[in-house]
Amino acid sequence: MARRRVRQEEEASIDMTPMLDIVFIMLIFFIVTTSFVKESGIDVNRPTAATATKKKAANIFIAIKENGEIYMEKRQVDVERVRANVEKMLAETPEASVVIQADKNSKHGVVVQVMDQVKAAGVDKISVAADPGS
Repeated sequence: MARRRVRQEEEASIDMTPMLDIVFIMLIFFIVTTSFVKESGIDVNRPTAATATKKKAANIFIAIKENGEIYMEKRQVDVERVRANVEKMLAETPEASVVIQADKNSKHGVVVQVMDQVKAAGVDKISVAADPGS
């Protein structure tokens, strides 16, 4: 009888495979459902607005500095290249919305040109960033 007990104790083990499967499935789920936010890459002195509201999510950020320089994904671009860059980003996320972060001292004409380029790229959801008024 002593031999049988030893044999039964050796055969008893915990199978970790189902637990590891669940952990990997959860990891894949969280990676797929995570949304990554790409900032424009520069700090902009935004104007204040009494009716400013928070936007839930935006995928494409375009920053316009005081001197008219345009930044997308932490690099400077020309007005003519905004459309191509937005189209490239739309290929990655088709339901993207655009937020234009224009400095309060930037030229109105540059902002309108950027908005025209974004519209030409096929984006209908364009927002202009502003700080909430006090």
